[in-house]
Amino acid sequence: MRSEMAPFGVHVTALCPGSFRTDWAGRSMVRSERSISDYDSFFDPIRQARQEKHGAQLGDPAKLAEAVLGLVMSDTPPPQLLLGSDALGLVRKRLHAMLQEIDDWEAVTCSTDS
Repeated sequence: MRSEMAPFGVHVTALCPGSFRTDWAGRSMVRSERSISDYDSFFDPIRQARQEKHGAQLGDPAKLAEAVLGLVMSDTPPPQLLLGSDALGLVRKRLHAMLQEIDDWEAVTCSTDS
């Protein structure tokens, strides 16, 4: 979409936020009844961690708003904007793993050339 909108002078940025102190994991989260108990052993720790972090997330919503306003005013906004040090850490970890995967499979990748 970014490249499609650029000729019209419209900038597009994907916001990639980490955890922010909002009510997302609190009273505004609607939980459905669990009907597949086989998943509980996998999802219960995730649910528990979400509840423990609720209200103690690193991200400050007011600072996020300031960052977004700065983004809107920018003449050269990025294609993606990571918001929060936790988002930065997760993306860097994934990029590192991706580079390792590329290196590990480089011979196979290049073997398809004629």
